[in-house]
Amino acid sequence: MDVVNIFLTGELGESLEDFVHDQRRFTFDRLGPDGPRRLVEGPMWAFIDWVMPELAGLEMCRRLRADPRTMDAHVTMVLEADDAEDRRRALRAGADDYVIGPLTRTAVLDRVLALQSRGSERHATQKFELGALVIDMAALQARWAGEPITLRPNEFRLLRFLAENPNKVLTREDLIAGLGKREPPIDERTVDVWIGRLRRAIKAAGGGNPLRTVRSLGYVFDLG
Repeated sequence: MDVVNIFLTGELGESLEDFVHDQRRFTFDRLGPDGPRRLVEGPMWAFIDWVMPELAGLEMCRRLRADPRTMDAHVTMVLEADDAEDRRRALRAGADDYVIGPLTRTAVLDRVLALQSRGSERHATQKFELGALVIDMAALQARWAGEPITLRPNEFRLLRFLAENPNKVLTREDLIAGLGKREPPIDERTVDVWIGRLRRAIKAAGGGNPLRTVRSLGYVFDLG
């Protein structure tokens, strides 16, 4: 079943349950200033509040467009009022369209389904590059300096999540959540097994060991 990722900057994103329609699962998450906290696999839709506690909605929109993980997302600015100047500013910042808030689950789904039916859906970024590492999402293949990295599907997704969060300490819980594996519960020590397999695969491809263990905390993908 295909997955459509819907992110909202407001609290609504934390309370909505998945919706299944026409062989697609629509999932909801909250979006913070640093972008998605998990892998985004499949189309992404972002509903950005005009006013946010941490930063302005316009700045959030610019960040999404500058982030390789989210640059191809369909971005809808949620305006507080139907103001012509606000609409223009939202579109100049990179929004695809706008709606007048407040949002409801029904309004969000109606918007996404209507635009999809008109063929306006964007596609997720297909290739991610970080130094010598190239991850091709469409082909489910990763290479280090041109050399294929032989990975199982789970390790491929782990590598992508780590590469999307370089130079950042990620706890085992962060990695489990980032891969969308909270249910059923997974023993955190399983992450050590994933990391071990990934390290061996990168080393075999000539990439050395960019995965650094931070004692009692987690792991870091070091960007050299």
